[in-house]
Amino acid sequence: MKFSSISGNSQKLDGGAMYGNAPQALWSRWSPPDERNRIDMTTRGLLVETAEHKVLFETGIGAYMEPRFKDRFGVKEAHHVLLESLGKLDLTHEDITAVVLSHLHFDHAGGLMSEWREGKEAELLFPNATFYVGRDAWDRACNPHPRDRASFVPDLTQLLEASGRLKLVTPDDVLHFDDLEVHFHVSNGHTPGMLVSDLRDGQSRIIFAADLIPGRPWVHLPITMGYDRYPERLIDEKTELLESVVADNAWLVYTHDANCAASPVVFDPAKKKYAAGEGMAAFSRVSVLEAS
Repeated sequence: MKFSSISGNSQKLDGGAMYGNAPQALWSRWSPPDERNRIDMTTRGLLVETAEHKVLFETGIGAYMEPRFKDRFGVKEAHHVLLESLGKLDLTHEDITAVVLSHLHFDHAGGLMSEWREGKEAELLFPNATFYVGRDAWDRACNPHPRDRASFVPDLTQLLEASGRLKLVTPDDVLHFDDLEVHFHVSNGHTPGMLVSDLRDGQSRIIFAADLIPGRPWVHLPITMGYDRYPERLIDEKTELLESVVADNAWLVYTHDANCAASPVVFDPAKKKYAAGEGMAAFSRVSVLEAS
């Protein structure tokens, strides 16, 4: 079984929005802002290759946006970086057999779409993949609230439904890909029904934390995003997950951390604080045992 971090398109987002009510004097030490108060972010996926499957956890923001929106959301690259990253592993999107999506915000699911071309409709990529989405996250994407309507990709739900390969799952479901089991933790603090994927092979755990813990600074319990709908609930959800992460010596994979793909978590019992341990900037063709 092989695990690889898959880089997607990068962004620059407002640091205050990403760090919620944390003061800039604190978060700027972790994420130095530019002259527009924006910080570097990435949109990272996780690829797992088993004997019979190639499973991709999230697709990043992709390159579906037209230029004026790319500038608004700080998307740096014009081309589809995730497809380029797959190519470095001698793979194409056609080789992927399953795509597991925590939720359908554009920076997590936009990579499902083809690159923007003037005068052309966007197409759904990954023609041989089954798409797994949480039922509640799907309902939110189909019926967004005015507060987060702009976070979803226009027409993506219709394309997924029309593919005939959409599978809606619940937090109690377990996906099996050869020796890999994928369990789920539900988080409603960021958006309704977001699924955190908990990957297990019987010996170790790797957790794709999505927007529950988008990068190392957010391992700290009080740190949340301005985009989170219920920050206090998110902190409770994060606490529950981190307790089990530390107990099992599991690794977290970070979808938005520009400098770190994955790390373990350490707990200081004296200070009652969680923090990210020494991590990896990227990993490729790493076995689950080596990664954890």
